[in-house]
Amino acid sequence: MRLFITFVGILMSASILSAQDEGYLTGSFETTDHSYVKDAANKFTPADDPFGSNNYLKLDYYKGNFSAGMQLEGYAPVLIGFPDDLSKFAMSNLYVNWRDEDFQITAGTFYDQFGSGLLFRSWEDRLLGLNNAIMGARFAYNYEDKVAFKAFWGTPRLGMGLSDTQVRGADLSVSLSNILGFDEVMLNVEGSVLNRYEKISLDAEEAGGKPTSTGFSGRLNFDWNGMFFKGEYVDLGKKLVNLTPKRGNAQLVEVGYNGRGLGVTLTGRRLEWMGQKISSRSLSTANLISYVPAMSTQYTYMLTTLHPYNPQVGDESTIAFNSGEMGGQLDAFYNFRRGTKLGGKRGMKVHANFSTYYTLAQEGTAKPGNLLFRDFSFDLEKQWTKEFKMVLLYSMQEYNPTYGNFKTTWLSNIMVADLLYKWTPTFSTRMELQYLTTQEDKKDWMAALLEVNFAPHWSIWGSDMYNHGSTKMHYYNVGVSYTKGRTRLAGGYGRYKDGFICSGGVCRQIPQYTGANFSITTSF
Repeated sequence: MRLFITFVGILMSASILSAQDEGYLTGSFETTDHSYVKDAANKFTPADDPFGSNNYLKLDYYKGNFSAGMQLEGYAPVLIGFPDDLSKFAMSNLYVNWRDEDFQITAGTFYDQFGSGLLFRSWEDRLLGLNNAIMGARFAYNYEDKVAFKAFWGTPRLGMGLSDTQVRGADLSVSLSNILGFDEVMLNVEGSVLNRYEKISLDAEEAGGKPTSTGFSGRLNFDWNGMFFKGEYVDLGKKLVNLTPKRGNAQLVEVGYNGRGLGVTLTGRRLEWMGQKISSRSLSTANLISYVPAMSTQYTYMLTTLHPYNPQVGDESTIAFNSGEMGGQLDAFYNFRRGTKLGGKRGMKVHANFSTYYTLAQEGTAKPGNLLFRDFSFDLEKQWTKEFKMVLLYSMQEYNPTYGNFKTTWLSNIMVADLLYKWTPTFSTRMELQYLTTQEDKKDWMAALLEVNFAPHWSIWGSDMYNHGSTKMHYYNVGVSYTKGRTRLAGGYGRYKDGFICSGGVCRQIPQYTGANFSITTSF
C-alpha cells in the first residue's frame, strides 16, 4: 500500500508539472499472465497456485534537460521458467537525470555497457527475467566528439533488491580521426576499467582470494570506405573458481566489408574464465554483470531454436566445467538489385552464415578441444510479385549435449519455407513449413504455422510442432491478438516443450508446460 501511494503521488506530481511547466510524461505497461493446466501427455502438473503473472509499469518525465523516472514490477507469482528470486512487488529503476549537448549526470538506477559488454554490461531483458540495473551515480562528458569519458559507481540489482556487491567503472574513447581531421576514416581507441568489491568468506581468503578485483579492456575500431576492423582485449583480473585462482581474459577480432549490396564479416573470439557474476553466492540465472554475444545466426523459427548456442564462459557451473571456448563465424549477405538476371523485377536477398565453437583443450592456449556448436545456414528472400513473398532457409546444426565435457555431438538438418501472401491491402496470410531430420536425440520433427492478419487490428494464428521420430508428441499453440494504436492485447492456449529461451548469448531454461496465456502491452 505504501508503494502504491508513493507511485500515485509521483504520478500526480509529474502530471501537474507536465501541465504547468510544459514538461511531458511518457509511460508503458506490460502484463503477461499464464494459467496452467494438468496435461498427462506432457507429464505436467501445475503447482498449488496454477497461475503466473509478470507485470511492469514504467513512467518517465521530461522537461528540457531534466528527466526522471521509475518502474513498478509485480510477480504474482513469477511465470514458470523465470528466476525464482522474482516475487511480489517492488519499485525499481528510480532515477533523475540531467543532460545537455556534452554533459550528462544520473543519480539512481541506470544501464550502461563498455565495448561489446565482455567486461561490463547492465541491461534489462524481460524475456529472460533479467534486470541488473546499477543503483548509484553516473557521469558522462563528450568533448566535440573527439574525447568521450564516462564513470560510475553503484550497486547492481539482483532479484527484487540490491546485491551486496559494489562496482566502479570508467570508460574513455578517443576519436583519432576527428582529432586529425580525417573525413573518410573512422579510427577510435578505447579503454575501460571495472572494479568490483564483494565480501568473501574465510575459506576464500585462505585460498588467496581478495574482496576486490579489477578488470580492464582495450579496444580499437577502424572504418574506411565500407571496410572495418574491430579488436578488443579483456582482462578480468584474478578470480576464484572452486577456491582455485584463475585469471579471466578474452580476445575478440572482427573484420569485414559492407557496401554495394555486399556484406561480409569474419569474427573470431576466445574466452577463458570469463564468467563474471554479481554475487558469488547466488545461483540465479539473472546473476550476471557482463554480456557475451552469441555470434551465430539468431533464429526465430521453431525447429531452428531447439538447441540454441549457449556460450561457455568458464565458471563453476554444475552443467559443465570448461575453462572457456574459442571459435568464430563468417557471415555474408548479398542483395541482387532489381533489373539484374537473378534479381529480376523486385530484387533478391541471399544470406549465409558459418559458425563453430570449441572448448579450450588447455588453459592459457588457443588449442581447440571438443566441439561445442557448429552451424551452417543459408537463406533466400524473394519478392516474387507485389502480393507474394517467400523466404527459404536451410540450417545444418551440430550440438554437443554434454556442453563440451565429452566429444558426443548431435547433427540435424533443418529446412524452412516462410510464405507471405497479401490478398488485399488489409488481408494477408503467412505460412511456415518446417522439417528437421536427425539420427540423434528424439529423431525427426515437423512443424507448421498459419497466421491470418486483418490489418491494422486483428491477427489469428495456429501452430503445431510434432515429433514423429520418437515421442509422437504434438506441441500446439493457437492465439489471437488485437492492436489499437500503441496497445496490443493477445491471448492463446498451447502445449510448450522444455528447452531454452535465448537473447543473444544469454539463455534461460524453461520446463515443459501446458496452459492459457494472456498479455497486454501499451505505451503512452
